[in-house]
Amino acid sequence: MVVCTLLWFKRDLRGKDHPALAHAASLGAPVLPVYLVEPESWAQPDMSARQWAFTAECLQHLRGSGVPLTLRVGDAVTLLEALRESHGIDTLVSHEETGNGWSFARDRRVAAWARERGVTWHELPQSGVVRKLKTRDGWAARRERWIRSPMVDAAGITWAGPGDGTLPSAGDLGLSPDPCPGRQRGGRPEALSLLESFLTARGRTYRSAMSSPLEGESACSRLSPHLALGILSGREAAQATAIRQAAVKGSRDGWPGSLRSFTSRLAWRDHFMQKLEDAPSIEHRCLHPAYEGLRPRTPDATRLAAWSAGETGLPFTDACMRYLAHTGWLNFRMRSMLMAVASYHLWLDWRETGLHLARQFTDYEPGIHWSQTQMQSGTTGMNTVRVYNPVKQGRDQDPKGLFTRRWVPELADVPDEFLQEPWRWEGASRLLGRRYPEPIVDVAAAAKEARARVWAVRRGETYWREADRIVAKHASRKRDRGFQRDPDPRRPDAPSVTPSEQMNFDL
Repeated sequence: MVVCTLLWFKRDLRGKDHPALAHAASLGAPVLPVYLVEPESWAQPDMSARQWAFTAECLQHLRGSGVPLTLRVGDAVTLLEALRESHGIDTLVSHEETGNGWSFARDRRVAAWARERGVTWHELPQSGVVRKLKTRDGWAARRERWIRSPMVDAAGITWAGPGDGTLPSAGDLGLSPDPCPGRQRGGRPEALSLLESFLTARGRTYRSAMSSPLEGESACSRLSPHLALGILSGREAAQATAIRQAAVKGSRDGWPGSLRSFTSRLAWRDHFMQKLEDAPSIEHRCLHPAYEGLRPRTPDATRLAAWSAGETGLPFTDACMRYLAHTGWLNFRMRSMLMAVASYHLWLDWRETGLHLARQFTDYEPGIHWSQTQMQSGTTGMNTVRVYNPVKQGRDQDPKGLFTRRWVPELADVPDEFLQEPWRWEGASRLLGRRYPEPIVDVAAAAKEARARVWAVRRGETYWREADRIVAKHASRKRDRGFQRDPDPRRPDAPSVTPSEQMNFDL
């Protein structure tokens, strides 16, 4: 039996700039490329059929690109043991994964299996995220060196066989029907097309248009699902952007500023993923423990259902949620607003609402998602409480009402002046409670009460001693962006100096 090296594809479904593939090839033995479809993973509450559909398309394209992928369905340890026996595996190679709690526990089981069976497991980084990082000091420079380092390609690779196995359907995996007609399509050709069109045409207005749900649909790169599944590496995207930056240097047409913004947001991806790598508990527990119990762990079922369905009676909120359900994507400011409305106005626990959004996002990235979910819920202890006003956001980001009317057609007859507050319209009695819901809360009153509750927690020496400990643990001596507090955190009206509060690292 010829001994093989097993290359385990995870969230890295590409053949270019793939350090694990290059390393496997360098070991000299034939390489068996494998993807494990794990039903238990897809049964987790943050997973959905739209995510599987995107993943399946990416796997099909990976196979079509010349990687003879072997597909297996089942438990990872059981499948790896069967492959070890059938292919003489003594070496396992994969990328390090910063995933959810389930994938972390799975990897620990795989590590125990490898030790027991004498299989050497090589895990390689594929981004600026550093495993077992002792301090954030110097992290940004280290990440920058990674981004600037040469991309790697496998040379002289010998495949162990032609590959086999078929992709299961979403139904085979027990996933509920999840119609998402506007979903982005998966696969590397799509990713490369998006990158090229963004860098040469669509991205010129990125900096100014990213906050608008209408303009952001085109002006944002739309690369986030491809980056999340590793169809495109962050390094590849960053280096392509750098080449384009050199070409437009000195231009006054908006390109330099937009490309700088995009580059910084690629860095923010790694920054937030590093936070989950360092503190995986943020998926399940408030970063600042004082916030545990602030909101009921069992959410109000009526409010949660209305928010999830886009039926809150708050027009812009409902429009954004319906758009997300239809497309699997939403620009980042509107994601932040949806989370803030759920956490403050509706007073729902971030864990439940975060799971709903995770399932809706085709580009779900646990490292980014749970950090942002907590930040928008005010539970980090490091960031200013920011309560988005959904009425004001609607007026600011959809001044002509085009987005709102498209996704909430029940409001077609409401005059522009009252579109974001139809309850103030003289014809409201013919609409609200009939074709469109009454507002589920009074926006101003709910925001006021939420601020009072949160600031009641934030007063006192005990709270701030713990906040100081959290900042010290997560920040560098140079005050890495994203870990700065208010200049005078004991005053609720203190101006914020936290760059990450702007929440604009849209991709």
